[in-house]
Amino acid sequence: MAPRQGNGIDKDGTGRPFRSRFESLGIDLPMTNLSTKELMGTLKHRVRLDLENITGISERRRCAPGEDTLTLAVGAARDCLKHSKYSPDDLEMIINCSISKSIGGSMMIEPLISMSIKKAIGAVKARTLDITNACAGMFTGVYILNNFIKKGVVKKGMVVSGEHITPISDSAVRFVRTIASKQMASLTVGDAGAAVIMERVEDGSKGLTVAGFTTFSKYSDLCIGKPCKRAPGAYMVAEARKIHRAAKEVSPTILSKVLTEMKTTLGDYDHLIPHQTSERSIMSTVRQMSKIFGSAPKNTIINLKNYGNTASTTHFLALYKNIVDGVIKKGDSMMMVSHASGLVMAMLMFAVDLRVESYVSKD
Repeated sequence: MAPRQGNGIDKDGTGRPFRSRFESLGIDLPMTNLSTKELMGTLKHRVRLDLENITGISERRRCAPGEDTLTLAVGAARDCLKHSKYSPDDLEMIINCSISKSIGGSMMIEPLISMSIKKAIGAVKARTLDITNACAGMFTGVYILNNFIKKGVVKKGMVVSGEHITPISDSAVRFVRTIASKQMASLTVGDAGAAVIMERVEDGSKGLTVAGFTTFSKYSDLCIGKPCKRAPGAYMVAEARKIHRAAKEVSPTILSKVLTEMKTTLGDYDHLIPHQTSERSIMSTVRQMSKIFGSAPKNTIINLKNYGNTASTTHFLALYKNIVDGVIKKGDSMMMVSHASGLVMAMLMFAVDLRVESYVSKD
């Protein structure tokens, strides 16, 4: 008897689950740049701090009037489809992972943003789902869609996010008084959209080998977003140094478990894309992991200089830009790690299996 759709049995009847891969990738960026120097010049209270030197962030993109969560998500989805063999009609599922819900100047909870994306791109057959998991949102969307594909429920779908989060910087510039301010991390964010199409793996493709995450709830109060009581919009309070120490504390155990299960070492991976927070924090953690495990990925990608921390889109923005620049090539082995509020440690491991020639810059 032939296996039924949805029972998770591979097409060759072996009983193995289906596998998935990233088929195409897209981004969308606001046109406006805001430099760190310009941003720091708007602080209401003078703070002796060289934010650019500490974080490695020179500038970030910022939404102008008419740009928001939805426009960034739709733009990224369309860019993704431009690089895909699929049309919108082919998509069976759309998962939106935006933290921000800014649409037309208002915070929109309903209807689901994924439904608005579906309508905008013409994906009439797609089921829709919105999830929010802080900066690990797109990792979570990938995890969910990967499981739908593994079980045979869908063959192809899209994970997408639009992050219009720079309004928390507007709050921070009014209230930051010292380098120790809990709103200091809000000055590192930028706006961006990202999307990825996942499909059931083809024969001969390695596909996505790891998609998972662990939550350490005892650190859940280290980064919290709230409505701003003293001004319009939202604000974020984060104890950045404590988050960094917590990430360094929990990472070795989780990473050791994953590497053991995969029978690999850190040195087997061509590229590591870590959570894009600050250059100093990233390199400190990489040095610690290298010392513990005796090896390091061949290349650590830091994408902060021109974009800052773009929340749930940050890893896929870095992946896209480094493919365009020719740094990441077809077949390269990737490790992407997120340390998101929660505290969530999320990991994706895969071999690059996109049509990279359609992305590489011709300049």
